[in-house]
Amino acid sequence: MKLPRLRLGWLLVAAVFVFLGTNLVRAVLADEPTRPRPADVARAARSTTQPGDERLSVPVGDYVGGNGVVEPRDRETRVAASQGGRIARVLVEEGQRVAEGDPLVALDAEIEAAALAVAEAELAAAEAELALRVRGSRDEDVLAATAEAEAGYARASLSRGVAERLQTAAQGGGATRDEVERARGQADADRATAAQLEARRRASVSGSRREELVAARARRDAAAARRDQARAQREVRTIRAPIAGEVLQVKVRAGEYAPPGGEPLVVLGDTTSLRARIDVDERELGRVRVGATARLRVSAWPGVDFAGRVVALGRRMGRKNVRTDDPVERNDTKILEVLVELAQPPADRPLFVGQRVTAFLDAR
Repeated sequence: MKLPRLRLGWLLVAAVFVFLGTNLVRAVLADEPTRPRPADVARAARSTTQPGDERLSVPVGDYVGGNGVVEPRDRETRVAASQGGRIARVLVEEGQRVAEGDPLVALDAEIEAAALAVAEAELAAAEAELALRVRGSRDEDVLAATAEAEAGYARASLSRGVAERLQTAAQGGGATRDEVERARGQADADRATAAQLEARRRASVSGSRREELVAARARRDAAAARRDQARAQREVRTIRAPIAGEVLQVKVRAGEYAPPGGEPLVVLGDTTSLRARIDVDERELGRVRVGATARLRVSAWPGVDFAGRVVALGRRMGRKNVRTDDPVERNDTKILEVLVELAQPPADRPLFVGQRVTAFLDAR
């Protein structure tokens, strides 16, 4: 039993010595720890620059630099709805050019259309009534009124003759007093009826009174005002372009709900010419002037300079509008907005609204 145990112990000792010897050989043959390996040298030799990094390409000369953003000729116009409602149709697409007053978005307007139809019907009725008042009675109505008046006069004359004969007969005992009184009453009634028919005839010939015409015109004007109100309420259900320009962004789809005065439905801009709004550090304001030339660069077109000219300086200091995410950038500094009008960019190198730019303003 002792022999196997001795052999096992010697094997363990031999394994330990082999392990230590292997590590010792590796340590002796290994490179110095402070000397870089070839693989590390090759990895470190790769380019650390990014194509289009404008920070590494600064023009030679006396310039004031600043970051900015491209905008339309007169900023963006964010068109919202004055009334809430479901969006029935979106009438434009992004990139489409529109004129002032062109429809952009149509809201659901079924109730407004029905109200307009009612108002138009009321106006038609009021206009017909006014026309009837102004024109007066027809010739047929005048003839009928004249005939009725003549018949009334004839009945009154007949009744008067009967009453006179009964009164004469009563003097000789040929009629009673009661019969005479009834005849007189009938004669008086027929005379009053004849006077009424004569007045109706004169009214038919003379036409409407002035007061009736004034009232009819007032009803017509009120109906027209209600029609215009209903038409305006239906009109506001269609959002129209307040300016001529290009549709930069459509932010809604048909079937969505548009809240009143909420987020813009469509963003417009006059892109016939572009400008750039540049943030200039307050320490550099004394070197910037209106009319100075400018050179602008964008990461999309490395090595290409876009020409511009300073056309306006801001009137109030503020915080930065554009941040480059550079870890050494100062974000707590005050800036002044400088407006640069851009020359027309090449067709194969376009600039887009909202694109960030790096501007170099000539300070000479």
